[in-house]
Amino acid sequence: MHHEDGLDELRRRETVLADERPQRGGPPPAPGTMDGRLVSHGGTLKGPGPPSQPEIYGARLRRMHLSRFHAMVRTTATLLACIPWAGCARDAAPPEAAELARLPWDSVTARARGTTVTWRMWRGDPSINAYVDGWVAPRLRERYGIELRAVEGQGAELVNQLVVEREARSRGTADLVWINGETFGNLRRAGLLWGPWAQRLPSAAWVDSASPIVARDFEQDPAGYESPWGRVQFALVYDSARTPSPPRTVDELSVWIRAHPGRFTHDQGFTGVTFLKILMYALGGGVDRFRGGFREDAYAEGSARVWEWLGEVRPALWREGRAYPAGVAELHRLFANGEVDFTMSNNHNEVVTKVRQGVLPATSRALLLRDGTIANSHYLGIPANAPNPAGAMVAADFLLSPEAQLEKLKPEVWADGTVLDVARVPTPWRERFRALQRDLRALPADSLTRYAVPEVAPAYHERLSADWRTRIRAGAGRSP
Repeated sequence: MHHEDGLDELRRRETVLADERPQRGGPPPAPGTMDGRLVSHGGTLKGPGPPSQPEIYGARLRRMHLSRFHAMVRTTATLLACIPWAGCARDAAPPEAAELARLPWDSVTARARGTTVTWRMWRGDPSINAYVDGWVAPRLRERYGIELRAVEGQGAELVNQLVVEREARSRGTADLVWINGETFGNLRRAGLLWGPWAQRLPSAAWVDSASPIVARDFEQDPAGYESPWGRVQFALVYDSARTPSPPRTVDELSVWIRAHPGRFTHDQGFTGVTFLKILMYALGGGVDRFRGGFREDAYAEGSARVWEWLGEVRPALWREGRAYPAGVAELHRLFANGEVDFTMSNNHNEVVTKVRQGVLPATSRALLLRDGTIANSHYLGIPANAPNPAGAMVAADFLLSPEAQLEKLKPEVWADGTVLDVARVPTPWRERFRALQRDLRALPADSLTRYAVPEVAPAYHERLSADWRTRIRAGAGRSP
């Protein structure tokens, strides 16, 4: 058992004992309780009576037991923190960002050599996992002596994990995290990110910093606390054999859904909420109406139009809008099985990889709504309690390099968009980017630029997600 697991068990037992203590102060005990606990007399719940002598004696024993237990917890924690297998030698606080910033880059790479970088990331896509495990990890090992360990961790789960570690004052369990948007905002506000550091990476010189999609993360300034890694744009996906003339606007989509009952839906996850946000932009006066931070009046007006639009089409949705796929992977399966005529993706190139993998039909195509489709970037951050920030920086720099960016852009690998300004990368790489064979299913670059709209403040995403669940999902039954 790791020493932190031992402490967790001790804290759990302490909590159980603490729950048995009589409470001092605060509201009086509720009827039918004694010191906040239900009291049963002969199987019937009754109000409190005077404590018996055995009860008084038992309470004294519990208090004495608890006092001794507190001392045991403190002693055990000290011992666990110092014995060799607990990693005492590596429990020192990570170096300050300013300290690493003063070092030459070769000194940073020297510190990273021989270390392990634990990377918390979304592990739900085989293409991404293959790129990270089968291409990135071996190169970090061979060139920098870094062992890369990619593990699951994203969104609220990731934030909660870092909060728990800070409250417990325990050693960090992650050196690198894959984040953007609301996750970045939550971590930044809570002081859970280490930095600034991103501007220190040599590969940062080639980032497309002139692009607002890359330079701003849901209107937030990364401020050096996260490094851009990839850029994507939302797209609907349709089967050109089944739907030769797909709708091109939000209004046309509404007409199409009602003319083809049961053939359209969206998922409950991040991609589905992004679709709702696109509806809000289109129906609520355009993205400019929502820029400049969250405003309650703008949200109230825009979201009301979203609920109205959904209310009109809901009877014609898949399963009459009584159920929704849990995530985009489930929506992809419905589409591939012919149960619906559209799926969707936050990555405009995902149709390319999924067709090559045989997940989607060969006649699948991506579609950009002319009202505008959301483009955003995803980033890498370093937790404030990361044990190995130097290793994380070296890994992040490699992931930002022209070599790694080109590899993940390849249709047969991942087809994730680059955050680099290709015109500024060294000449050999510039030519390789331009020579990359373009898949016929890929959307033209000029179309992506024409219809791209940026993300707005994370609160819009959070509110749409919560209000959709309250207004729509609560009455829809369970997901399939």
